[in-house]
Amino acid sequence: MKLPIALSNKHVHLSQADIETLFGAGHQLVEFKPLSQPGQYACEEKVDLVGPKGTIKGVRVLGPARPNTQVEISLADGFTLGVKAPIKESGDIEGTPGVKLVGPAGEVELTEGVIVASRHIHMSLDDAAKFGVKDKQIVKVRTFGPRSIVFENVLVRANANFALEMHVDVEEGNAAAVRNGDMVELIAE
Repeated sequence: MKLPIALSNKHVHLSQADIETLFGAGHQLVEFKPLSQPGQYACEEKVDLVGPKGTIKGVRVLGPARPNTQVEISLADGFTLGVKAPIKESGDIEGTPGVKLVGPAGEVELTEGVIVASRHIHMSLDDAAKFGVKDKQIVKVRTFGPRSIVFENVLVRANANFALEMHVDVEEGNAAAVRNGDMVELIAE
């Protein structure tokens, strides 16, 4: 069975407290454009990431606000910043490195929160039933074309509020020569 794939670039999810530190007291995120997952959106706001070895400027904030601030980067971004970010499921930030976030109104020094997001598939509970998989299951996904590959260790994230889409970071997508919206094949293990 096939599903669409999307490439995820580096981005930041912020807590409300960190939003206010970075952008000013009472600040609310401003939607730039909606994302594929219901209720999620790219924001007008951007921050700079400052690590021990380097800085990445203008990293997009995604909304809405979350309970904990999290920075999602690629492995190459980690080299630029000088942080060794582990590959983890989004939201699992325990034991991860931190970076400094710089906004127009202030700075936040994170002691943890930097990850390389694991490959994953968002799907509704109905989609999970159709594909014969369940939440937290690990599957394989095959791409097509001149650089076709099989992604292993792909996490299924099934939730009533999710829309069907596989997410990989830009490096992984480029290695497989896939583009946003290309169709890939789920291989249940």
